[in-house]
Amino acid sequence: MTGNNTEPGAAAVEAEAAAIYADIVARAPEHKISPTIDRVTELVDLLGSPQHAYRAIHLTGTNGKTSTARMVERLLREVGLRTGRYTSPHLHSVRERISIDGQPISAQTFVDTWRDIAPYVQMVDANLLERGHSRLNFFEVLTGMAYAAFADAPIEVAVVEVGLGGQWDSTNVIDGEVAVFTPIARDHQRWLGHSLEEIATIKSGIIKKLDPPAVVVSADQPEEVAFVLAQRAVAQGARVVAQGYDAEVADRAVAVGGQLVNLRTPAGLYTDIFLPLHGAHQAQNALLALIAVEQFLGGGALDGAVVEAAFADVTSPARLELVRSSPTVLVDAAHNPAGAQVLVDAVEEAFAFSRLVGVVGVMADKDADGILSVLEPLLDEVVITQSTSMRSMDPDELAEIARDVFDEDVVHVQANLAEAIALAADLAEQGDRDQIATGTGVLVAGSVILAADARAVFGKRD
Repeated sequence: MTGNNTEPGAAAVEAEAAAIYADIVARAPEHKISPTIDRVTELVDLLGSPQHAYRAIHLTGTNGKTSTARMVERLLREVGLRTGRYTSPHLHSVRERISIDGQPISAQTFVDTWRDIAPYVQMVDANLLERGHSRLNFFEVLTGMAYAAFADAPIEVAVVEVGLGGQWDSTNVIDGEVAVFTPIARDHQRWLGHSLEEIATIKSGIIKKLDPPAVVVSADQPEEVAFVLAQRAVAQGARVVAQGYDAEVADRAVAVGGQLVNLRTPAGLYTDIFLPLHGAHQAQNALLALIAVEQFLGGGALDGAVVEAAFADVTSPARLELVRSSPTVLVDAAHNPAGAQVLVDAVEEAFAFSRLVGVVGVMADKDADGILSVLEPLLDEVVITQSTSMRSMDPDELAEIARDVFDEDVVHVQANLAEAIALAADLAEQGDRDQIATGTGVLVAGSVILAADARAVFGKRD
């Protein structure tokens, strides 16, 4: 986020932006899905198809999309391109979702963009209501705003993360020259299906038949997922570059504040690249981002200095983020079992805790048992809490699930997050003196909104 705006009228603009956001949020929320792109297509058609005014890289997957999108965007800026980045959800401000040249759009731009598209939103709303349908939902409107803001900037390339799935996701009115697939696992089964094949089929919908052909960049995937993606790529005439076949994380080592990685792509080997993020999954995300940008720019190797500068400057808030020392407090947005597993692996690799206490809150529609079961071997005790979201699972209900996973005497309940973190810090330091001397910590995880709330507790809203 940018600093405080002290210009005359800034407060009024912020207030108007907040009012606009409240109006958009009052529509059907983004978890109330309309599994079709017809509605948002109607909007962008009226807007003059702003999503076709620039080139695009489109990303989907189950975990790692936002981190990978941030890496892709940072690499593109380092080679001198003007960028737009559209990701979700946000942590503190909705304007984080729509970034231009690496910065969230200003309140003034948010207001101006809404004023530009509002008449067209109202036209589509009226048409939908006349046909017996609901108004455009929150995510459909915000996607229209993002594409319009990018065209107005103007940008040269958009880095777009799907909201949910792919085929019928609102973002899929854009045509990504490069379609990036982070690891695909089970999540959002209500909408995407229960088998990996079903989930992969919907996500593969971002692969388009383009001229010149699109390029598919994929992480190492389960066999059934890789097969679905390959089938779709063949049908659409797209080329595939896949980790494990055409590219690999050749080597990596833990370093102070992150890791050193060697990345092998079809274009070459990049060595001793510092990445200020922890975990094998972030090295994999960096590999995907690097390949995506190489392919977007024609397939050749990037200048090593460009790669070093871009990756050294990468940030990914609420992804195993250190928000306090003594005791160490880490915040992570893991919200499904697959995300929890890469979190556990990264913590075990990068930190040497003698005693670690978890603060966990999950959304009511998530696999709470699965998340807690993955975290259990890592945590000495757990404090069950909740986020500020109305969708957050009741702490007492979550605690009942936790008691089936953990020993009952290590499960605590504190609905207030700030107090839950304070309790966890106290519990972490209740070990013997030798344990405290060798490192105690608190890990806050379970949902993106919980991670955002935890960052706010420590005054982090950037």
